[in-house]
Amino acid sequence: MQTYDGLLAKRSALLDFGTAGGQARLDELLGGADVLVHGYRPHALDRFGLGPQALAERHPGLVVVSLSAWGSHGPWGGRRGFDSIVQAASGIAMAESPDGERPGVLPCQLLDHGTGYLCAAAALQALARQSARGGTQFRALSLARTAHWLLGLPREATAAPLPADDGEQAWLTTLDSAAGPVTTVRPPGRLDDEALTWPPTLSRYGGDEAAWPPS
Repeated sequence: MQTYDGLLAKRSALLDFGTAGGQARLDELLGGADVLVHGYRPHALDRFGLGPQALAERHPGLVVVSLSAWGSHGPWGGRRGFDSIVQAASGIAMAESPDGERPGVLPCQLLDHGTGYLCAAAALQALARQSARGGTQFRALSLARTAHWLLGLPREATAAPLPADDGEQAWLTTLDSAAGPVTTVRPPGRLDDEALTWPPTLSRYGGDEAAWPPS
C-alpha cells in the first residue's frame, strides 16, 4: 500500500532504459515534455545518454530537476541514501533524541516532503526563466542540503494546533485504489479560494501506458 503514497494525482508507467525500445520511448516522451524530475544519484543516468549535456543537445528548452541524497559534489556525492539515513548523518536524529543518547526521529519524513516542495518550486522558477531567456534549465536539490537548512532554523517548542472541529480528520481524505481504500493527507493550499483535492481514484504502480494522456 505504501506505493500509493507516491502516486497521488500521478500516472505510473515503467520503462527499461537498458533496452533500445525503452530508450527510444523515453526519448519520444521527453520530446513532448516541459519538465523532467528525477531522483537518481548524480551521473547515474549518464550511461543511458541522459546526462545534462546529452539532454540539452537532444531536448533543448527542457527543464531538468534532479534530487539526490547528498548532492553532486563532495566525497558522498555518488552514494545512495534516503530520508532517515540523511537525518542520522546530518545530526537531526540526535537533535530529536529523547534523552541525548538515543537517536530520535522527526514526526514525518520531512526531508522527503520538504525537498519535494522545493523541487516543485525550482521547476516553476526554471520554467519562468526558460520562458523569459530560453535555453535548457537545470536545477539540483539534495536531502542533505535541506537538512542543513532545517538545522539552521530556530527550534519551536510548540506545534501548530489541529482544527478544533474535526481534529486530525480535517487533514485526511480517503481515496479508492485497486488495493482498496487509501487514507492520505489532503493536498495543501487553495486555488481561487477553493480547497485542492486529489483525483478520487489512485493509479496502480506501473499500471499506466508509457504515453502522454490525450489532451
